[in-house]
Amino acid sequence: MTRNDKNPESGRPVAVSVRGLVKHFGETRALDGVDLDVHEGTVLGVLGPNGAGKTTLVRCLSTLITPDAGRAVVAGYDVVRQPRQLRRVIGLTGQYASVDEKISGRENLYLIGRLLDLSRKEARSRADALLERFSLTEAANRPARTYSGGMRRRLDLAASMIGRPHVLYLDEPTTGLDPRTRNEVWAEVRAMVRDGVTVLLTTQYMEEAEQLASELTVIDRGKVIASGGIDQLKAKVGGRTLRIRPADPAFLRPLALALEEQRLAGPAAVVRTESGEVLVPIVSDDQLTAVVGAVAARGVTIGSIAVELPSLDEVFLSLTGQKASVAPQSAPEFEEVAV
Repeated sequence: MTRNDKNPESGRPVAVSVRGLVKHFGETRALDGVDLDVHEGTVLGVLGPNGAGKTTLVRCLSTLITPDAGRAVVAGYDVVRQPRQLRRVIGLTGQYASVDEKISGRENLYLIGRLLDLSRKEARSRADALLERFSLTEAANRPARTYSGGMRRRLDLAASMIGRPHVLYLDEPTTGLDPRTRNEVWAEVRAMVRDGVTVLLTTQYMEEAEQLASELTVIDRGKVIASGGIDQLKAKVGGRTLRIRPADPAFLRPLALALEEQRLAGPAAVVRTESGEVLVPIVSDDQLTAVVGAVAARGVTIGSIAVELPSLDEVFLSLTGQKASVAPQSAPEFEEVAV
């Protein structure tokens, strides 16, 4: 598949095409026939519990390991047959910053630029531009070991962008970051996508997937168990909830009782007096129609009414049988040291 191949649904060229990818480690089948597509200029979120095969997938697609079967084409290059060409058009940021702690941030970026065959002048220019973009100019000449955890992560992202990659792999990029730094990383990822970069993002954080990804692929035990847009996956799981907010809060409990008497709400109907809502679990379209009709028949003036899909956390639990990871509210960073 070439970069000119189009997906009829998205209308965008396919930047990453994976078909039947298999990888063994001894008797463990880490990847078991994985299929996925990532369209140019989009973010595909790859979700899965620990040990699902997410990092193995990234390592195969970045030529760090060779798959045992199947085929993957990234930015027009075959992962197995054209690894050298492919490495020039991809970037990779792993779970932990991989910068050289003994040299400065500027030297880290310059070194990577030279390894990518940039001229001395271009490597310096590119390093300076990325230091500015990632708000690291003031710390540019300090050893990376003096950087905070968030600064190291930003430097790592900058390093992955030195070669202006067409495709960027982000393998759980915000693991261990505090909320403020995580938001900064998300902002940079969005900026990269606006610049036309295609991103494959692995994560266990539901909030991260909803913030960044336009489509999702869920992997468990090396197999793709679901894929599609976020709302599509939520719809597959079901579990819709109807939120009814009467204009007059006095109608809250009478409305809930009326629905219960007509056996339309079931035992799980919830009245939230603090938010002025009646929440009704919906199991079918017929039930939804009947509830709306009953509300109208009671002559209740509605302030708002909406159908809510289940949360992405609930989707993840339904598909994998495991709860998703919770993004840390606070995480220790390396102490900044003035040098």
